[in-house]
Amino acid sequence: MHSFGASVRRLGFAALCLLCPGLAACSSGRASQGFVTSQLMAAYIPLYQRQILVFGRWGAAVALTPNVAVTNDHNLNFIPADRVIARSRDYDLLYFRTEDHEAPLFANPTVGEQVVAYGEGSSRDVRQAEGAVTALNEFVAPRCDGCPDQRALIYKAKAGEGFSGGPVVDAGTGAVIGITFGYKDDKESGKATRLMYAYDIGLVLDEMHRLVSGQ
Repeated sequence: MHSFGASVRRLGFAALCLLCPGLAACSSGRASQGFVTSQLMAAYIPLYQRQILVFGRWGAAVALTPNVAVTNDHNLNFIPADRVIARSRDYDLLYFRTEDHEAPLFANPTVGEQVVAYGEGSSRDVRQAEGAVTALNEFVAPRCDGCPDQRALIYKAKAGEGFSGGPVVDAGTGAVIGITFGYKDDKESGKATRLMYAYDIGLVLDEMHRLVSGQ
């Protein structure tokens, strides 16, 4: 197992709830008051799929370059097949072709950093959830036999369905520090606390460079 010191923990994949797109569920977070920066607004991509009658599914994505965006691989059904560039085997990440989007700022996350996460609501409205980074090197069990342990950052926030694939950003600068992919409700402290899991943006960019060439 990978090691980053004694503070590193490993979470079983089954214990981590993936933020699979909701079906006629209530929206998570709260109505967004706007993006931290106009650059972030230009990079954000809503994902929505209309179902029968009032039913719908929703998620989010963010552009990494003017031509390449990222979301969770479990959001595959949102993306037209001819837009998919690459799907990661090791992480819940999917890269797809996009146009006319501005790449946001990126930054390394730090423990204690105040963050805002963005996602989509059931009414096709942008939602947000504020919180703080609590850990940087949480290990989640591999996605498959032969896959490496997944490495995640954790932030506390009242997010949920619809935030899948959306950006986690520094609350002050709007720089993207991660991509949300799951959550775990922690009740050990005696009161319910939602721990959101995200891939560090450095990992997301490294995986893009490994899988996507010439984009």
